[in-house]
Amino acid sequence: MIRKLILALGIGAMALGTAACNTVRGAGDDLQSAANTVDKEI
Repeated sequence: MIRKLILALGIGAMALGTAACNTVRGAGDDLQSAANTVDKEI
């Protein structure tokens, strides 16, 4: 029972970690895109 609980928590942590990396990468891409747009306008 404890082994299944630890396995489930580990899989959940990995899934959240992967989602967080994608979110941060997406936010970085958005900021870069906004910076490029501002540079073109100036």
